[in-house]
Amino acid sequence: MARVDDLPTTAIGTPGASPVLVPASRYTDPAFASLEHERLWPRVWQIACTVDHVSSPGDVFELRCGWLSAIVVRGEDGELRAFQNVCRHRGNSLCVGASTARTELRCPFHRWTWDLQGALVEVPSRRGFGHLDDDELGLVPVAVDTWGPLVFVNVDADAMPLADWLEGVPDDAAWARLDEFRGEVTTRSPVRANWKVVADGFSETYHIQGLHREMLASVDDVHAPQHLWSRHGVSYQRYGVPSPRAGRDVDDRAIWDSFVLTQGGRLGPEHVAGSPMPPVPEGWTVRDVMAQLLRDRQAAVGANMRDLDTEQIMGLSQYNLFPNATVLVWGEMINVILSRPGPTPDEAEMVTFLLMRHHRDAPRTCPADLDVPAGEELGWILNQDTSVLESMQRGLHQPGLDHLTLSSEECRIVHMHRNLEEWLDISPSELRGG
Repeated sequence: MARVDDLPTTAIGTPGASPVLVPASRYTDPAFASLEHERLWPRVWQIACTVDHVSSPGDVFELRCGWLSAIVVRGEDGELRAFQNVCRHRGNSLCVGASTARTELRCPFHRWTWDLQGALVEVPSRRGFGHLDDDELGLVPVAVDTWGPLVFVNVDADAMPLADWLEGVPDDAAWARLDEFRGEVTTRSPVRANWKVVADGFSETYHIQGLHREMLASVDDVHAPQHLWSRHGVSYQRYGVPSPRAGRDVDDRAIWDSFVLTQGGRLGPEHVAGSPMPPVPEGWTVRDVMAQLLRDRQAAVGANMRDLDTEQIMGLSQYNLFPNATVLVWGEMINVILSRPGPTPDEAEMVTFLLMRHHRDAPRTCPADLDVPAGEELGWILNQDTSVLESMQRGLHQPGLDHLTLSSEECRIVHMHRNLEEWLDISPSELRGG
């Protein structure tokens, strides 16, 4: 697995002289949310979908972020384009959700129509408008680009290139050969919390000891070094080994039981809580055995992980992309977790993508898109993560809580807030300490 040079040995790194204090109002104040809608979301790169959602000519996918709506389109010429999702006549949305085999983008209200390149091609009862300049009434373009299997958009058509926006992240993840991954499932869930509450929950390992204690025997959350670029951050975590917080007497069976309880589905449907631990050959560790099981399972579907060692297969690179994306890169899969603002500061949408490694020439098929109501099954770990979101938001409204008190172990959250201040033009800084 790639590593950034000169990383600290622990998630804590080098602590500051004092905690960093972040105003709690950033999570509850309608005025702050309005500032985000005005100055943040129309200017930043966001993950919209996977390449598999828009792999064939005529495929269309809608990204909705607060009031913003953009449509990603695969043209008949094979090019990927994106537009603001708005009819140039009266402002109706052209598309909702995803669709396939489109040859045009037609407004359902009055049937104004554009081709897949965004050019106006039909205006019913055109004579009544007098002179219309078709060139001035094309769809409003949105910047679009890809990193591996992920499609990004930026409503600011003059934004910096995506490659510059992502900084060192693509090089850091190059070992994983992201082009071999294919989208399998997308979920959307309403959340009764601010979008930053959702993002924060996937920006630190500090909560494992509290919320995910079943994992402590199979992940080292302490020696999980972090690195920050100017906008983004990453945490490197080792699975198949115990946390120092689990104590000194953690044997192979305890490691195996913890892993199959919380992540057994990665190894195969037969590996569930209580399943027997395979033999550990001489010179191997239980972690090596898990890595081989993952290699074998992927080989059965034509995916090649023979050249990936145990460290790469059993490690996690958790990238936090400003402002609202977490991209978890494992040996055999990628999980993407997105937090998008809702209509009020107390509402958000959590979107997840599951991508699995395939043969690099495997065909692309559209992922299954699922709406998952609040509180329904998302998986062992995600269920625990989402179980505290509403109570977090309630706590943030309490009049006695002026600030969040953050440690150096939560540096990726602090980093997000420092970037947020830059994009919202908050000066001087409202953060204190550190």
